[in-house]
Amino acid sequence: MSHRRIPKRKAILAGAGAVGIAAAAILLPQANASQSGTEDDRPAAPRKMTAASASELLRQLGQQLGDSYGGAYYDAGKQQLVVNVVGGDDNLDSRVREAGAVVRSVENSSAELTSATDSLSRRAAVPGTAWAVDPRTNQILVTADRTVTGEKWDRVEAAVAALGDGMARIQKSTGEFKPFIEGGDAIFGGGARCSLGFNVTTQDGQPGFLTAGHCGVAAGQWSQDAGGAPIGTVQDAVFPGEGDFALVTYDDPATEAPSAVDVGDGQLVEIRQAAEAAVGQEVFRMGSTTGLRDGQVTGLNATVNYPEGTVTGLIQTNVCAEPGDSGGALFTPDGDAIGLTSGGSGDCTSGGETFFQPVTTALAAVGAEIGAGAGEEPGAPGGEPGGGQPGEEPGADIDAPAGN
Repeated sequence: MSHRRIPKRKAILAGAGAVGIAAAAILLPQANASQSGTEDDRPAAPRKMTAASASELLRQLGQQLGDSYGGAYYDAGKQQLVVNVVGGDDNLDSRVREAGAVVRSVENSSAELTSATDSLSRRAAVPGTAWAVDPRTNQILVTADRTVTGEKWDRVEAAVAALGDGMARIQKSTGEFKPFIEGGDAIFGGGARCSLGFNVTTQDGQPGFLTAGHCGVAAGQWSQDAGGAPIGTVQDAVFPGEGDFALVTYDDPATEAPSAVDVGDGQLVEIRQAAEAAVGQEVFRMGSTTGLRDGQVTGLNATVNYPEGTVTGLIQTNVCAEPGDSGGALFTPDGDAIGLTSGGSGDCTSGGETFFQPVTTALAAVGAEIGAGAGEEPGAPGGEPGGGQPGEEPGADIDAPAGN
C-alpha cells in the first residue's frame, strides 16, 4: 500500500485555482456595439443554470478575470452563478453579465484569500481547527471545535486577527473534528467500519471502489460483513496529507461493480460521472450509519486539522455524518459523483460541519474511472457492495430525511 503525495486540487468556485483554469475555447458572448439609448445598452439579465453549468461557465470566465477574481458561488434558490469581482472594472463586470452570471463587488481577491490561508497553515495548525474560503462572505471561515480552548484558542484567534479586518472570521463548533471511522453499504476491516463510496474501474480494467483514506490506512483488506471473508484489498491510500482517499480492488476480478449508489427503499441512483463541487450546490450523502442525508456545499479547498494530522483540499458541507459513514458517497440527484466522506464534527441530531474528499482528485491520483466500464447497466446482484437487487431501476427522485 502506498501513501502518495498528489498535486493540490484546483477549486472551481472558490479559490485562486479557478483563475488559472483555461477552457479549450472561450465561448462567452461578447457585447455588441450599440448606439446610446437603445435597448441593447441594458445589462443582460442573469440566466438560470444548473450547478454543473455554473462550474463550466466559470471555467470559461476564469481566464478573463485575472487578479480581479474574488471567488464565486452557486445560488441554488435562484439557479444563478454569482461571481465576485474586485476593483470595479466596468469592462470585466460587463463580460460577467454578458456571460449570464451575477456580478458582486468585493474587497478580497482570491489571491489574497489564498495567501491568508497559507498564513493560517503556518500559525494556526492546531488539532481541532479547520478553514475554507467562503465566497458568499468573501472571507475565510475558521472553525474551532470544543477541544480548542485556553492557549490553543488564543493562538487561533491571534492568527485570525493578524490577517486584518474583513479577511477571516472565527466560529466555535460544539462537536469535535475527527474521521468518521467506527463501529452507501457497510464495509469492515481490522475492527473498523466504514462505507463504500463509488465503484470504479482501474487502469488495467479491474473492478474496485473508492473509500476514505483513513479507512485504507486502518486495514489492508475489507469485507462485506463484520468478521466475514475479505472481498477487497487496499491498493493505495492517502491520509493524512493532501487528501483522504483509498482505492480498494475486488479480490474476485469477475465481481460486478455497478456505477450506482444504493440509497435505500429499493432505490438506486445511477452515477454517470465524477464532477467538481460548487459552493451553494445541493448534494446528498449516503453512509452505512445514518443513511441518506442532504445539504449544501459551503466551502472548497478546505484544510482540516484532525488529531491524526492535517488534511488539505477537502470539500466543506453542512451535511451531517456520524462514525461509520466514512468513505460514503457524496453525489448530486443527477448522478454526479462529488466526494467521499472524510470527517467532521457533530452528528445527525445536532448537525455540524462535514468534510469530503473530492472524487475528481482521488480518481486522478489512483488512475481509475467511475463505474464498471462502458456498456454496463447499473444494478448490482444481490449481496454485492454498492448496489441493490437485480432489475432495480436507478431513482432520480430522492427523498432525504427531514433536516440535515
